[in-house]
Amino acid sequence: MVDESVQRMVLGDVEIVRVVDWVGPYPPARTLVPGAAAELWREHEEQLAPAHWDPVTDRAVIALQTWVLRSGGRTVLVDTGVGNGRERPGNPFFHRRQDDYLGRLARAGVAPEDVDIVVNTHIHGDHVGWNTRDADGEWVPTFPRARYLVPAADDAHFGPANGYANGSRPDDRLLYEDSVAPVHRAGQVVLWDGGHRIDENLTLEPAPGHTPGSSVLRLASGGERAVFVGDVLHNPVQILRPDCNSCFCADPRQAAASRRRILERAADERELVVPAHFGGAGAVEVRRAGAAFRLGRWAGWSLRRQGGVAHDSHGG
Repeated sequence: MVDESVQRMVLGDVEIVRVVDWVGPYPPARTLVPGAAAELWREHEEQLAPAHWDPVTDRAVIALQTWVLRSGGRTVLVDTGVGNGRERPGNPFFHRRQDDYLGRLARAGVAPEDVDIVVNTHIHGDHVGWNTRDADGEWVPTFPRARYLVPAADDAHFGPANGYANGSRPDDRLLYEDSVAPVHRAGQVVLWDGGHRIDENLTLEPAPGHTPGSSVLRLASGGERAVFVGDVLHNPVQILRPDCNSCFCADPRQAAASRRRILERAADERELVVPAHFGGAGAVEVRRAGAAFRLGRWAGWSLRRQGGVAHDSHGG
């Protein structure tokens, strides 16, 4: 039996494993992307439904997922989901959540002690949750051997010196204290600013706006390219209209500028765009359409990508 929560592809010398924790319709479409008018969703219904939008309920489809990269002999995790047993009173969907995240990683062939590097593209509750686990009432690092790469700007913004993002949301204090601070105390956090090279294939770059330290991870290996964009994109409608921010973007103007810059490079260099929350095939190529963009081919999983992204049943 095929476990659809674990999917694989190879780009150059890097294996990518997609580990899906949950996927389904969740936020109302125009709550998630307030600037995207109803007409835009309907105009592109053939491309958006059902993998990214449910037109019956008018809800956006989102995924919670982690990307496992095997590069240069090391295992790298990109974002760690919500975590179990977290107090998140501001978000009922995340509050005291219980899931089989570690079981899914195990089915992907990853044990916690196998992980060498954890990348947090930014500090939000659905990207840092499994940084830690509960050990007899104490939060400890889930991945005991890993270096956790955290954007310095986000650590400063969400940390105690700044009143946990200026104290605007109680969840920000809670998530920092249960999912980030324990990793600091363990001496496993590496703060970076301006850029950070992980190895010959993987590089971190700033993409601020969604949060002050929001970042992307670029993969370049054997002539093939991908960019893991975190929450720079929440839904493909933002590729069609890159000026449309999510409701979670802290600095809308900066977020839109980062999004357009990343999409321009992705289109010009044929990078596979890999957002944190896309449902369906989860990753897509982007094409220019005059001054705008259009969706290219969707990723083909469990296939080696040769000369482009293998077309699958989610093809655009």
